[in-house]
Amino acid sequence: MSNLPAQLIAQLRCPITGSILEQRGQQLISVGTSPAGESYAYPIVEGIPVMLANEAETLDAGIQD
Repeated sequence: MSNLPAQLIAQLRCPITGSILEQRGQQLISVGTSPAGESYAYPIVEGIPVMLANEAETLDAGIQD
């Protein structure tokens, strides 16, 4: 598992919520939530973040913590 450079993560935003992201394992997790209270996770595939809304995994509020 490789971590993405902090400078890259600082430039990326969740395409659904517009919030900043945190790397957890091989996913980037949106810090903010949608109006419906959902948070999203985006996969990192071979070191490349896949920042497509249709590729996002919806997370329950409890998973964010």
